[in-house]
Amino acid sequence: MPRLEAITLKQLRALRAVAEHGSITAAADTLSLTPPAVHTQLRVLEQNLDCILLDRSPAGGAQLTTEGRAVLDADLTIEAALEICAHKLRAYKEGHSGSVMLGVVSTGKYFAPQLVAQLRAAFPDIEVSLKVSNRDGVIAALQQRTIELAIMGRPPRAPAVRAEPIGEHPHVMIAAPDHPLSHQRGIAPQALLEQTFIAREQGSGTRILMTRYLDRIGHGTPYRLVEMESNETIKQAVIANLGIAMISQHTVTEELRSGRLVALDAATLPIRRQWYLIHRSDLALSPTLQTVFGYIADQRGAFLPQL
Repeated sequence: MPRLEAITLKQLRALRAVAEHGSITAAADTLSLTPPAVHTQLRVLEQNLDCILLDRSPAGGAQLTTEGRAVLDADLTIEAALEICAHKLRAYKEGHSGSVMLGVVSTGKYFAPQLVAQLRAAFPDIEVSLKVSNRDGVIAALQQRTIELAIMGRPPRAPAVRAEPIGEHPHVMIAAPDHPLSHQRGIAPQALLEQTFIAREQGSGTRILMTRYLDRIGHGTPYRLVEMESNETIKQAVIANLGIAMISQHTVTEELRSGRLVALDAATLPIRRQWYLIHRSDLALSPTLQTVFGYIADQRGAFLPQL
């Protein structure tokens, strides 16, 4: 019975050298071995495969048998596979191959797919996967190490992260074009607080920003709030005049450009924040992660929607 687990690369190289040079002596010279050493490698290989691999002539020559040619074909396949493996390892070491899990807060879904497409075009051997969630979900994924890089607004306190600012992230208060406040300039805080506000769920970064803004301008004055589950639902509700909403400008660029929505003119609006590219500071970046991190950081927000 063949003992495949006992076959070594040295045994296969000895067989290949004999096939290429026609004798054990010539093969030994090529491999910088003695003829007895090559003979031993071949004898052990034949024992491991339980077959005759060479026809040896009395004059010292040797030719492959049918079985020997089959083994040589297998050796060439192994050699090619190892070369491919070595290429992949070099690419990984140089940061040109591998996989990256990128997390993005929900607002980022309006630009993240295009960013991933750019990454795949620039680095076709790096598989970039995208996970979209609200702020709490992205932070939880960082804690659980199910994502390696993330794009979000205000960086979390835990886990500890390295945060690289990558572009401006303005937030606007939007209304329907026929809303009573839509054409006013310098809207007073009281007039704003009398409106119904449409907001994302608890845990959303935009929800946190909006409540802090309203608490600041109203000094704790209560206001009406309706919760909705997505930016798209919020936009449609505002267009239908069910209320107004604070939202990332990057989620409503097309609606503002077309006039389907209006950005209200009120004190300290828009709120100008930053997008950050982050990774856990207690985890070293692999070469592949360094490549992706550097590419995104070097863009300086060029992939963000522009109004």
